Amino acid sequence: MSEPKRVTIPYRVPYADTDQMHVVYYANYLTLFERGRNELMRACGFTYRELEADGNALPVLEAYVRYHTPATYDDLLEIVAWIDSFKGVRLKIACEVRRDGHLLAEGYTVHAHVDSKTLRPARPSQAFLAALGCLAAPADAPPQ
Repeated sequence: MSEPKRVTIPYRVPYADTDQMHVVYYANYLTLFERGRNELMRACGFTYRELEADGNALPVLEAYVRYHTPATYDDLLEIVAWIDSFKGVRLKIACEVRRDGHLLAEGYTVHAHVDSKTLRPARPSQAFLAALGCLAAPADAPPQ
C-alpha cells in the first residue's frame, strides 16, 4: 500500500478571516480546505481550470470539520490536503489545518464529478484519472 501524496501550503490568517473574538470564523475553515484542494490538484498537474475547460465540475456533496484549537489573526498556518478516496464519480479529499505542527482542525469534503452543463454525474476523463492516480490512496488503506 502506498501512502497518498500530501500537499502542504502556508497561509497567514488575515484580520478578515476572524470574528469578534479574533479567532478564525468557523466557516472559514472550509475555505482553507478549498485552498488545499486547489493546490493538491495543481501539484498533480490537473487544475480546476482544466477540469472546467473539459466541461466538468466537482460540486461539494458533503463537508465535515472537527475543531480542536482555534487559529487567530496573523497565525501562520499549514494547510495539508490529500485524496482520501475515489470511487466511481465520488472524490473524498481530507484536510488538516496546523499551526507549528499542532492540529487545529481536520475534516474532509466529498465531491461528485459532474458534467458542468447538466450537473449530472459524468465519467471522469482519462487525464483526470491519471492525475488522481498519482495521489489516490488505495481503497483498502486504513483511515488516518
